[in-house]
Amino acid sequence: MSVSTAAVDQSICAPLPVLGADVTVPLVTGGDVTYAALDYAASAPALQRVWDDVAAYAPYYGSVHRGAGYLSQLSTDLFEGSRVTVAEFLGCRADDQVVFTRSTTDSLNLLAAALPADCQVFVFETEHHASLLPWRDARVSYLDAPRTPGEAVATLERALADRDPQGPALVCVTGASNVTGELWPVKELAAAAHAHGARIVLDAAQLAPHHPVDIAELDVDWVAFSGHKLYAPFGSGVLAGRTDWLRDAEPYLAGGGASRKVARRADGGVDVEWHTNAARHEAGSPNVIGVYSIAAACKALTEAGFDSLVAREQQLVTRVREGLAGVPEVKVLSLFGDDAPRVGVISFVVEGWNSSHFAAALSAEYGIGVRDGLFCAHPLVRTLLGSEPQDPGECGAPEAAPGERSLNAIRVSFGAGTPDEHIERFLGAVRELVATGARWTYRTEDGRCVPDRGAAQV
Repeated sequence: MSVSTAAVDQSICAPLPVLGADVTVPLVTGGDVTYAALDYAASAPALQRVWDDVAAYAPYYGSVHRGAGYLSQLSTDLFEGSRVTVAEFLGCRADDQVVFTRSTTDSLNLLAAALPADCQVFVFETEHHASLLPWRDARVSYLDAPRTPGEAVATLERALADRDPQGPALVCVTGASNVTGELWPVKELAAAAHAHGARIVLDAAQLAPHHPVDIAELDVDWVAFSGHKLYAPFGSGVLAGRTDWLRDAEPYLAGGGASRKVARRADGGVDVEWHTNAARHEAGSPNVIGVYSIAAACKALTEAGFDSLVAREQQLVTRVREGLAGVPEVKVLSLFGDDAPRVGVISFVVEGWNSSHFAAALSAEYGIGVRDGLFCAHPLVRTLLGSEPQDPGECGAPEAAPGERSLNAIRVSFGAGTPDEHIERFLGAVRELVATGARWTYRTEDGRCVPDRGAAQV
């Protein structure tokens, strides 16, 4: 069974069409402007192709598994076919399985719940909270931020060699930093882990949308990522990889779908036989639309050709870095140095500016959406800023003195759907704000920095 989906011209010489590319937003200074979405690292806009595919399927929506009706059977085929598509996209091995979850965070919490007894987890302090925090029931060793890829491998090797006892171990590492965009030496870290009898899970939330991910080639044991960063709508994620730990663990959620057979006992209790495949950890009615949207995104990116997508994104990365380098007051944050390969994620601070104030001005006065804060990677950002944990304060607080360290940072991120014009508008706005200052005053409202419309214009 199949659903006929809308054909979309996918030119690899231009940005892939994304939903909302023509949305306009009001400016506090008057008038409207086309919104420049430069916060891909938080959530990338959905590809138009993905939206069209989902819309084509929507009239055929039905329950999956066990349904006798035509729409249920069609939806089941679509759901399980999406599992095959994702496995192909990730280069899964023959005996790997794809489990559908809600997000990268959900995927890593699922794996954390499946760890064998006495498993020790090794994680760098540079991780996103999704991969830093789920291991609460394990023995966790937090590793200091390395300053080179080689140092990362050496640090991990020492930690694994020194572990006591030499029992089961898991290494968790990002593929691309959600703060600096820098690529991590995943293949080398996987080799180090396996040499010391450990397994490794790759947080590919920031890597998969920008760069090919091949489980077999990287030789990682699991990969986790989110649909909403892969140009698909919210609410779906993937954990793909080895089956044994997941098969041996209690179901992540107990309920229908995960259970294969349920029977009452003579004593009044209940006996349950759980599935041993991916369904074991997919209890409840699945998010068919979300799963299909991930598969549609995987197909769209594959058909567009990652080589062309990566080449174009690197042009944008170079343009942004060169543009920011031309503003002396801007300091770009980096762990591995200027020459490190990276995806389209760049964080920076501006001397004399409160970062929340700067980001709010980009939005309110130029229609540019970026992110400010600590990016759910607090230890890493504080390491890069050289600051201690503290309240970042009001967005309208007095500006920092020249040379004073910021308490948080600004992040610009982009990808397959980003037009050149948005990059140029962003760089022009940065130069103008630094040179002339904001044209409006700002205040904190419900934890957000917003224009103070009750105050006089600057």
